[in-house]
Amino acid sequence: MAESKRHKGEGHRQRLREKFLKSGLLGFHDYEVIELLLTLVTPRKDCKTAAKSALKRFKTLPGVLEASAKELCEVEGIGPKNLLGIKLVKAVGDRYLKQKLIEKDPLNNSKELFDYLYHSIRDKSRECFNVIFLDAKNRVITTETLFEGTLTASSVYPREVVAAALNHHAAALIFAHNHPSGDPEPSAEDVAITRRLVFSCKVVGITVHEHLIVGNNRYFSFADQGYIARMNREFDTQTQND
Repeated sequence: MAESKRHKGEGHRQRLREKFLKSGLLGFHDYEVIELLLTLVTPRKDCKTAAKSALKRFKTLPGVLEASAKELCEVEGIGPKNLLGIKLVKAVGDRYLKQKLIEKDPLNNSKELFDYLYHSIRDKSRECFNVIFLDAKNRVITTETLFEGTLTASSVYPREVVAAALNHHAAALIFAHNHPSGDPEPSAEDVAITRRLVFSCKVVGITVHEHLIVGNNRYFSFADQGYIARMNREFDTQTQND
């Protein structure tokens, strides 16, 4: 009787788990990763079809992980209970990468910085403006998303950035935002925002080290391209002239 009640995907599910425990995600298709996450809280239902449907709708594995609970529940076979595995793994990944940065010098740990930024904001459907707050030794105090939506010079407020920096007792900052298009090239607005932020922070003695634009497997560095240094020189020149 117990044997007859086993669902048709039970053997497949067990093979997926054994495969993961043996070799990690090596050799897994993206839909199999989603399927494995769904099985964590779906005791007696085949999850392969739902996993493939989710991947078809959201295009990529990161797209599925970034989807809202409401959007995931619109996929047949996914509901409020079995989406827990998908949302949990994303939250755990975010916390893990963030905590790896804490009390480290991101200027000397650039890979961990880029890993964190790429994982946390690359697949957002809207632009998100993140600030990494650093102490006087350039160790990460914390990170925070301050603004979301279409970022323009009128929607990113330097006073809020400065207030947050002072609240965290930060001595320096790193800015980062994503381009949902995947192209990290800066717009005129991006340059204008960066200049305003650099100037505003300089007024209160806070250093801006970097502004990164994260795209699809690419990024643009304002520091590497010389923008930050030029903006600092502009500020110094204006101050001297005043």
